[in-house]
Amino acid sequence: MTFQWFVINTYSGHENKVRLNLLQRIKTMSQEQNVKEIVVPTEQTVETKNGKKVQTEKRVFPGYVLVNMKMTDDSWALVKNTPGVTGFVGSANKPMPLNAEEVARILDSAAVEKPKAVAQFNVGETVRVMSGPLADFNGEVSEVNEDQNKLTVLVNIFGRETPAQLSFGQVKKV
Repeated sequence: MTFQWFVINTYSGHENKVRLNLLQRIKTMSQEQNVKEIVVPTEQTVETKNGKKVQTEKRVFPGYVLVNMKMTDDSWALVKNTPGVTGFVGSANKPMPLNAEEVARILDSAAVEKPKAVAQFNVGETVRVMSGPLADFNGEVSEVNEDQNKLTVLVNIFGRETPAQLSFGQVKKV
């Protein structure tokens, strides 16, 4: 019997707690030979809050945990009866293992080196420019570009709305 990756459902927000419970149960029930690894896929994101960049960790698949294990009756019962686990992903009574490509894609996406920015701004919102030549001007967000961490803000200069490209860090919500 070989090790395969399985996906288990958990209560959303309890993924890390389930991981720790599983690790503890593996030790107490002497199942180290059947369970190799437990992963909660996460990625680093950068959010702009109050004009400051804050790096946070975000779960890629909320409510799911990956387990690399040999599927035996004992290991199945160990995982299934762990507090916070609602079941395996698969058909009714038969958990379906992930194929190698899916596992590689999920684990690679969880190991993102460059943090992704998360915009705290929406189109139509009023923002205040905090730095640069337009400092202290208010404007309306007309476009959000998360890939480049930039906003297009319509600023009223001399009675005309002028579009200005600004970074997330240059503005704050009014």
